[in-house]
Amino acid sequence: MDSIDKIYDLLDNIEVTRENSREIENIKNIISKGDYLEALKRMRKLKDIEENAKQNQEEVLDVSSQEDEEGKYPDELSNPELEQDFIGILLDNPKLISKYYFIFDDCIFEDDAMLNIYKSILFNEGSKYSSEKAKDKFNFSKDSEEVYELKNKLRKKARENEFNVEEIYDELKKLFILRKAYIETPERNVQEKIVEITEYELYDKMSPEEVKDTIDQVKVTQKFKSAVLSDELVEFLESGENELANGLSYPFPVITEVFKGIRKGETMAFAMPSNCGKSRLTMDISAYTALVHQKKVLVISNEMSEEKMKLCLITTILNNPEIQKIHGQDIHVSETELLEFKFRPDNKKDAKLDENGYVLKEEGETQGQFVRRLFKISTDFNKTIKAIDWASKQINNSIYFINITDHTNDELKKVIVNYYYKEHIEYVFYDTLKTDTSNIGNPEEIKKTATILSNLAQNFNIFICSSLQLAENATSPINLDVNDLAVSRTVKEVLDTLCLFKQISREHLDEYEYSLKEVDTEFFDLEKSDDPDVRYYSCVIDKNRAGAKPKLVFKINLAYNSWVELGYLRLKQK
Repeated sequence: MDSIDKIYDLLDNIEVTRENSREIENIKNIISKGDYLEALKRMRKLKDIEENAKQNQEEVLDVSSQEDEEGKYPDELSNPELEQDFIGILLDNPKLISKYYFIFDDCIFEDDAMLNIYKSILFNEGSKYSSEKAKDKFNFSKDSEEVYELKNKLRKKARENEFNVEEIYDELKKLFILRKAYIETPERNVQEKIVEITEYELYDKMSPEEVKDTIDQVKVTQKFKSAVLSDELVEFLESGENELANGLSYPFPVITEVFKGIRKGETMAFAMPSNCGKSRLTMDISAYTALVHQKKVLVISNEMSEEKMKLCLITTILNNPEIQKIHGQDIHVSETELLEFKFRPDNKKDAKLDENGYVLKEEGETQGQFVRRLFKISTDFNKTIKAIDWASKQINNSIYFINITDHTNDELKKVIVNYYYKEHIEYVFYDTLKTDTSNIGNPEEIKKTATILSNLAQNFNIFICSSLQLAENATSPINLDVNDLAVSRTVKEVLDTLCLFKQISREHLDEYEYSLKEVDTEFFDLEKSDDPDVRYYSCVIDKNRAGAKPKLVFKINLAYNSWVELGYLRLKQK
């Protein structure tokens, strides 16, 4: 019996690691079967491996002593005081180890001294309270006078401070989860994003389970191209490359009134035919929310690239009258003028001009030289740069952008949740709502995507606005209903509000009129414009949980991303 005990003692002296834990279990089975020579042979082999590993480690430490001084993890994942407080709590009340423990694979102490005392609590102070699951794979601790003194110090601190064990355990568990993910992730850029989770605005409110989910979300988000649209707008242009209470107001008075504003916890959708301005309307509302209301917004697009969205954002910033009031630049510049970098001089004699009066770039002139010359001779150019430079500096209400093409519903969900935790973004715009990659060609599946968005809006108290495709059919613009959607009609069931837009053709403009009030005696004609970019769209509110569902008319100029809500639309009375 003494010989068997000695064999077990020898086995206990071998430190259990993730690499050798399975072999140690095999050795225990061999001992139980009485094959002691085989057990000793295998133990000798493990001991040799352990000694070689220690020798290699010492060599590594000698070579990288500076790296060792900096710690095993980035500063954001290092919290020795938290580790000490947790150990102190367990020492003061070992019974707690029955509930507040870490299994071997998830126990990632940075301080070896704390890990040693934790093992002591498992097998000594709290041995009768710790479960076999908690002890599994751990070896015994090493005791000394220094360890004894450290235990007393930690126990005394815990007793004096009356720590909340639940909070400290959860915080340490979150840290262990992040450390484990950091170690197991080979890509440096993803490691950096994992570390950034500790800097999320709502990190303190996240549970350990939510931290795990966020790590998955980070890994998914890195798959897509993301950007902050309001960053480097000046450089982009100059380069030549190109709740139940009322919420925030829309840039449209009647829609604001009937929807009770942009309300968190709700999903809104608008639909229009292809190539009629879904992305531009998305940008108009999102830019208004960000710059007028000073809210962070996330724009998710599977329609337009980052470059196209930036150009659309600049066009909106320059021409939206409410945003103009803030940046103070009274200017009228089209998207084409911006794209082609066309600006008129204050004095025609200051430069060579094309047939439309725009300043021509001189032969051999670099883009930088051209920009500097425009600063000297064009007030329009100076106003343009001042306006977008102002927008670029609006840090607290940035417009975040992510371009996702092929994606699953789960990936879409993780992107939104990740930005919610990372930047506390509560206003999300998704252009365009489609079925996920696994259900392409099945329009009925779009309701599942809409349901996921609705659940996110409610669970996280965020606003989500999506664009939808309207069918190309013969339905009159004023008679649109949910049956005119190009996708599943049942998507309406999970939305809080739904608007259907369609252009009123030029030849039918004289059949319509509008009023400024829903019940009114004065009506106005839809005036025909010589400008081919000027259009009139009907807007049929097909669903509104907040109440009224009027039919409205908008005057549109996509060249300037101008959306003006004129009033209530009706057919002329005969």
